[in-house]
Amino acid sequence: MTPDQLITFAAVAEQLNISHAALVLHLSQPAVSGQLRQLQDEFGEPLYRREGRGVRLTPSGAQLAEYAQKLRETFRQAQGYRDALRGVARGTLRIAASTTIASYVLPYLIAEFQRRFPNVDIQTAGGNTGDIVASLGSLDVAMIEGPVGTGLPEGCGVRVWREDEIVAIVPRGHALAELAAARGGSPTLADVGVHPLVMREEGSGVRQFVEQSFEAAGVATRVALAVAGVEGVKEAVRAGMGVGFVSAMAMRHEDGALAQLSLGPSPLTRHFSILVPHEGAPSRVAAGFLQLCESELGVAAP
Repeated sequence: MTPDQLITFAAVAEQLNISHAALVLHLSQPAVSGQLRQLQDEFGEPLYRREGRGVRLTPSGAQLAEYAQKLRETFRQAQGYRDALRGVARGTLRIAASTTIASYVLPYLIAEFQRRFPNVDIQTAGGNTGDIVASLGSLDVAMIEGPVGTGLPEGCGVRVWREDEIVAIVPRGHALAELAAARGGSPTLADVGVHPLVMREEGSGVRQFVEQSFEAAGVATRVALAVAGVEGVKEAVRAGMGVGFVSAMAMRHEDGALAQLSLGPSPLTRHFSILVPHEGAPSRVAAGFLQLCESELGVAAP
């Protein structure tokens, strides 16, 4: 039994999914499965069982997970102490961001951070808002676009960050685009609600925000298709499946085949959030990245 095997098991116990744990650990799925097999051989009995697409811990596995999670936390504290001694100039930054932020904001922030601190090792992960919140235990900084919700780990801080507008997207020549042109203004949620909709997958921050907006307006909806990822939504809209919803940032480099429509009577705007799992004592590397995010550059990044 090795510390690496226990740290891997802690991630599996947290995610209850081997593929998700591999993503969090920056390992291949076969590597994670191999470590789990070796660990089970050490104990001589099953520590988990397959259940649907995930796993369920056995009683022995649940007990071991408590020890594994304590070891992982001690390891992280040691890493933080090392980074504090080295200063911002060196260390490791583990950061995850939900889809829109990872695609359209984070690359600019990382590029600037690496220009300032080229010797910092940056490890990144992506996913929808639900995925990111579930992996907080293995991160220094998390950036999400959906509601923060409840059940965050003890000591996790929440910082409201920059504003983002959600727009409806339709093919050029769509009835909603013509309606907006005729009115000289924006269609309402009621105007949109009569059309079939293309939504992001469950757990997406955009989807949660859009659904809450329709519900607050008392407008019923019909989801024609749920698809993973921003580009999947855009392709489904191009194919004529319905009206989609994306961040306005996702339309910066479009070729004109799609029209983006702000929604009235007031735009659908939301705030991104930055989650800091170790708010009380972030490493100097994490503190340096947070300072960049909250600077004028971070707020104005494309």
